[in-house]
Amino acid sequence: MMALVVLSMVLAACGGNDNSNGNASGDGETYHWKFVTEEIDGQVQYEYAEEFAKRMKEKSDGAVTIDVYEFGGLGNETDQVEQLQSGTVEMAVMSPGFTGGMVKEGQLFALQFLFPENVETTQQILNDSEALNKDLRELYEEHNISPLSFWTEGAMQWTSSKKIAEPSDFEGLKMRTQTSPLILESYEAYGADPQSMSWGELYTGLDQGTVEGQENPIFFIGDASFHEVQDFMTLSNHNNYVAMTTVNTDWYNGLDDEMKSMVDETIEEMQDWVFEEQKKQNEEYLEVIKNDSENPTEIIELTEEQREAFKEKAAPVRDFYREEVSTVNGEILDKLLEEIEAAGE
Repeated sequence: MMALVVLSMVLAACGGNDNSNGNASGDGETYHWKFVTEEIDGQVQYEYAEEFAKRMKEKSDGAVTIDVYEFGGLGNETDQVEQLQSGTVEMAVMSPGFTGGMVKEGQLFALQFLFPENVETTQQILNDSEALNKDLRELYEEHNISPLSFWTEGAMQWTSSKKIAEPSDFEGLKMRTQTSPLILESYEAYGADPQSMSWGELYTGLDQGTVEGQENPIFFIGDASFHEVQDFMTLSNHNNYVAMTTVNTDWYNGLDDEMKSMVDETIEEMQDWVFEEQKKQNEEYLEVIKNDSENPTEIIELTEEQREAFKEKAAPVRDFYREEVSTVNGEILDKLLEEIEAAGE
């Protein structure tokens, strides 16, 4: 009997030292969380999560340990969404493009030429937008996911097996996209043949001609070596790759006030950090692609007149979003458009 009592005391003590959910507080409490990303070591999302984990460990005097997982470590993009919802992981950086079927309003990020061409202005809008940080967040929380911040990984560019300088160049092009109906509609508006595909399959798909084009920020194109199997890169700045720092809602609401404040404070700090990180990576990889003599890529810079031609084709997709996608009659989009206009571009 004495042995059983001692064993029970030991087990209780062990359980109290690793508070994964952070529901309890007090001296000696420890926290162990999982943080998944859609990118790999060295890329912006992964570096963001690593820096976040480092800051939380320092602020908590070592009480918070966060395991960071790169893409594929716990499954693909869809798997990661499910893991966050269920609480298998506590935190995730995810793209709204992979949650468009679940939270239809999140597909607004697929609307091309929506945000200003200036990436810094776009980031300020993402920081301050009530449409995103309040209205859209509430819709995600219906699915047990809380977006704590939105941030850009840089302007999106096109790569392709043939030159793209005007909308007609997309005619019949097998364009890889994320699994968002609105992204598909956006490329169908140009006459392309959009096909959804996980980025883990994309290099092979481009190399074998299964798909003939794709869109991503420059750093991602360069680091994933997509330019090696594509002949052209069009600097279109047609969109921004927006990422969300998300948490499991039940887990987050269960944190004690001190720990929740620490998470919120670090999230806010990371906005400036990640903007500088994406800027650095995008600038560095543009030079890598330009100077890769073994895999020459013709770089096309659209004129303002050429951009206007794409804008004209893209504009009707906003009506498609309001009428066929939005569950709130486009109210969040319209509010965001007002915020964009107020930003002065």
